[in-house]
Amino acid sequence: MKGLLISAPSSGTGKTTVMLGLLRALADDGLAVQPFKSGPDYIDPAFHQAACGRPSFNLDGWAMGPKLWQAISARAKGADICVAEGSMGLFDGVATRGQQGFGSSAETAQAMGWPVVLVLDVGGQAQSAAATALGFRSYLPDLPFAGVILNRVASPRHERLTRMGMERAGLPVLGVLPRRGDLTLPERHLGLIQAVEHPDLDAAIADYATFLRDHVDLDALRAAAAGDALPQTPSALPKPPAQRIAIARDAAFSFTYPHLLEGWHDAGAEILPFSPLADEAPAADADIVWLPGGYPELHAGQLAAAETFRAGVRRHAETRPIHGECGGYMALGEALIDKSGTRHQMLGLLGLVTSYEKRKFHLGYRRAVLQAPLPGFSVDTALRGHEFHYSTILEQPDAPLAEVRDADGNLVPETGSHRGHASGTFFHLITQEETA
Repeated sequence: MKGLLISAPSSGTGKTTVMLGLLRALADDGLAVQPFKSGPDYIDPAFHQAACGRPSFNLDGWAMGPKLWQAISARAKGADICVAEGSMGLFDGVATRGQQGFGSSAETAQAMGWPVVLVLDVGGQAQSAAATALGFRSYLPDLPFAGVILNRVASPRHERLTRMGMERAGLPVLGVLPRRGDLTLPERHLGLIQAVEHPDLDAAIADYATFLRDHVDLDALRAAAAGDALPQTPSALPKPPAQRIAIARDAAFSFTYPHLLEGWHDAGAEILPFSPLADEAPAADADIVWLPGGYPELHAGQLAAAETFRAGVRRHAETRPIHGECGGYMALGEALIDKSGTRHQMLGLLGLVTSYEKRKFHLGYRRAVLQAPLPGFSVDTALRGHEFHYSTILEQPDAPLAEVRDADGNLVPETGSHRGHASGTFFHLITQEETA
């Protein structure tokens, strides 16, 4: 299972555009490329799939136990090469160990045997960049390391001086990317926009691929790829919460971890997508309705006016379960107040009232022990997930769904809630906690 992990000293250095360009360039060369994302990111995998045509999966040492990790890494079967994108800086993780580790990209590289390609923003420095790269290379001596890609190089002289430093440090330079102001993806408050929202995503990725092909040694990258044997284990992907699952899928509701959908599909569940923004109701014969996270705050007025959607969901909730995550949870509530202070009526299946006018940043891993049943899970089940939003709870009158703690064991006030057949959480479910 040969592969590489694309990482950097920090966020904002250009690793996502390098990742997308590399995926497309390798795919254009006829390789079957399996993408992965290290850490709890639900936006990047959709970009990865658009770049190379294969679904991308998350690998997460804090949230995932060894059985799920192996089941996800086995999705690389049939691929010629794996390429994983790191999150944040290479060694960044949480303070308290999770199911396997602390959630860093370096742990993913070590676990899979994938050499690290370090993307360095060398703007404002030259030979000094080698000291940074050497520190990352030496921090974990047994971490496999392929070399560096120098990004935002200003001139031939800048390249020459920076290369001198790398040569002195004994670090292979795999590519040199000239400074280019348009080599970025659009962003908003949760990071990148969604792949489905990009005005011309395929053309942008093709441009990244051409740029990388012109300035990166693709043959050297392919030669540097290494890895451990492909796991030969039975599937341990998450089981579906029901047989017929109606799931909201559009620009307002798109944040679902790919391994969840893959597990549901592999277990024989029928996944029935519908679009609230197109005023579609969930399938009338669905066993459960699932509202993923997304950006309902950007479409609150449209959701409030979607009468077919609203009537269909309410009719379903009279007799059958419905669950929402983060944005989906807010849509199940009584009201959502957008950043301008306008109050929009939501589904009213829960009493939750949330506001983006009063913004507060919520970010981190979550361990939740259920205090009430959740579709597919019984009381006292421990779940692992991740929370990332800016909304503030103004009212939450319903019974709490779970006792929720952060990665270090501190109680978190966003417990989720339930009423009747409706339930919701602010964290995005990754998996049920594995037992020994």
